Amino acid sequence: MRMTTRGPAAIIAPVTTPITPPAARLRVAFTREDDPELAIRALFRELDVPELSGMLIFCSSRYPLDALGASIAARCEGLTIVGCTSSGELTPEGMEKGTITAIGFPASDFRLAATCFTDLDQFDAAEAQRRVREMVAQANEETRAFGAAVNHAAIFLVDGLSHREEMLTLTLQDALGEVPMIGGASGDGLDFSETFVFHDGAFRRDAAVVAILSTARPITVFRGQHYRPGKTRMVITAADTVRRIVHEINAEPAAEEYARLIGCATADLGPAMFAAHPPMVRAGGEYYVRSIQTANPDGSLTFYGAIDEGIVLTLGETGDIMGGLHTLFDDVERNVGGIDRVLGFDCVLNSVEVEQRQLRHSVSSLFAARGVVGFNTYGEQFRALRVNQTFTGLAIGRG
Repeated sequence: MRMTTRGPAAIIAPVTTPITPPAARLRVAFTREDDPELAIRALFRELDVPELSGMLIFCSSRYPLDALGASIAARCEGLTIVGCTSSGELTPEGMEKGTITAIGFPASDFRLAATCFTDLDQFDAAEAQRRVREMVAQANEETRAFGAAVNHAAIFLVDGLSHREEMLTLTLQDALGEVPMIGGASGDGLDFSETFVFHDGAFRRDAAVVAILSTARPITVFRGQHYRPGKTRMVITAADTVRRIVHEINAEPAAEEYARLIGCATADLGPAMFAAHPPMVRAGGEYYVRSIQTANPDGSLTFYGAIDEGIVLTLGETGDIMGGLHTLFDDVERNVGGIDRVLGFDCVLNSVEVEQRQLRHSVSSLFAARGVVGFNTYGEQFRALRVNQTFTGLAIGRG
């Protein structure tokens, strides 16, 4: 796709071309109901669960997760249901907070299968790859009835506070081979306290889920980014790489030096400043955001993604947000020959940025008009990349 400096950098990765039109539309629903049992009852009724092969659920961390998990588990026999907690939900009506949002895949056109990895500090890469390769082989075998051309995509959801995302992403995409992986890290607003993924009837910490979605419909994975590199550079000179904490930038206290470079007081550092002035790293000829999560009392900065000493970072600048999104969706629409729904993963700092720029209503309306359903993340996955401050997703065509 042609890249410009006026809109977001975007990568569109078409998977296959459209074939025979399917009859069933994807099911979407959301609820603001406070009571977990009533919320799930209403959600499942609207999704027409008996007709589904599986569903994805994204829920606000305001819900009592034990009760919510029990309500889902009581209704999910024979049905693959995966999901996670969120930092905001992308609902059929646009960007919301405090909801439970879901997308269901009709069994007539889709197959959804999932596996979960727990205790990520003890993650066995070889065993994980074996399990994923087995899932891919099984997906190929079980979808022969869909016809000669079946498309697959892997959906990856991970505990947003696990600090294991990069390693998991590389390991799992390697095992998936040509099956593209897309996804996001679970959140809890901007609290950074407890984040969960959902699998096999329960919300789980320190865990990751991989689900393989199979269909004869056209599908496309994509990544969009509305930041471009500026002229200001800085070097990480002291860091705790395991905990993703930067102690020094340019041999100065990290928070103090970052604040000086962006032109604000250290006391003013927070999500709004981090969203507007994201550090970017160059890799493979492209620039990717390495978002800052928090400024700490000791003058250090905690990052959402992997960092290391000696890395040169460039401060990013915001481009044309709305223009870039329109271009991105137009390209995706052409790739699938007409969008049914978009499974979207939007960084939580993007939502902060659009609010600062008074674009929330415009972005929200565009998401709703283009059929986006998903959540605000603590980081996004695009194939083997773990990225920040992007909008990634899986577009599913009508056929």
